[in-house]
Amino acid sequence: MNLERALDILKDKGYKYTGKRKRLLDIFLVEGRYLSAKEILEAMQEAYPDLSFDTIYRNLSLFETLEIIEGTEWDGERKYRLHCDGQTHHHHLICTRCGITKTIHACPMDTVIEQPSDFHITGHKFEVYGRCTTCLEV
Repeated sequence: MNLERALDILKDKGYKYTGKRKRLLDIFLVEGRYLSAKEILEAMQEAYPDLSFDTIYRNLSLFETLEIIEGTEWDGERKYRLHCDGQTHHHHLICTRCGITKTIHACPMDTVIEQPSDFHITGHKFEVYGRCTTCLEV
């Protein structure tokens, strides 16, 4: 996902393009990893000192609904990153220390389950959590 595509999605769905939303998206673009709402709030507070968690959560929820960002949960906390634009189906390895992701090009669903005759699968999510080599050294 890039900034232009994210802003197009907002516009196409009738949502305003605000400075706060652009800044939130810029943070995701620069960081390139999963971020918590707290990390996002801290990154935005210099420019927006009165910004609240409510505003952050509302925008994260909107962005997730519009598939601008994707969320996951680990250690009891929801974390977010820009939605993948990849045209191919894939999954992720996620570092639980720094939030960086690596793509897994194989799909475990191919070997785990056959399409049942009495159930239509519309989607799935597979994530592997661990530590990247950089974080293992720390």
